[in-house]
Amino acid sequence: MPDRKPKPDRTTPHKEKICKTCGRTITWRKAWERDWDVIKFCSDACRGHQPGELDHALEDAILALLLERTATGGRDKTICPSEAARLVGGRAQRGPNKQPTRAWESLMEPARAAARRLVAQGKIVITQQSHIVDPSTAKGPIRLRLR
Repeated sequence: MPDRKPKPDRTTPHKEKICKTCGRTITWRKAWERDWDVIKFCSDACRGHQPGELDHALEDAILALLLERTATGGRDKTICPSEAARLVGGRAQRGPNKQPTRAWESLMEPARAAARRLVAQGKIVITQQSHIVDPSTAKGPIRLRLR
């Protein structure tokens, strides 16, 4: 384990890091000055969450859908993260009142986090209006495309 004492003879570069859980960019903060070398997560919520089989299933679903989509067309075919969430969460099921449930909607943020992790691994890119965007700052509707 690295010691947490400041090292005056060695300056730590303030490069950006990627959160190990959600894939967002972690930017340097003055409060983290002493611990910058050991920072791995962007928040306490990410520190407490370990990617499980659901997260891996979302990543696999994203890659499978993209490979299926590009097999029928060019490499510029895209998918929405909701398609992976629907695939993993199941299609519309009937609830007790005979109305379709939307269990997949709770998987939207985990699907976006899975997409950010795949971007960090260099497997896909995130686009908005056909332009590649930074996954940490993308807001609104996004599309996923193979790199």
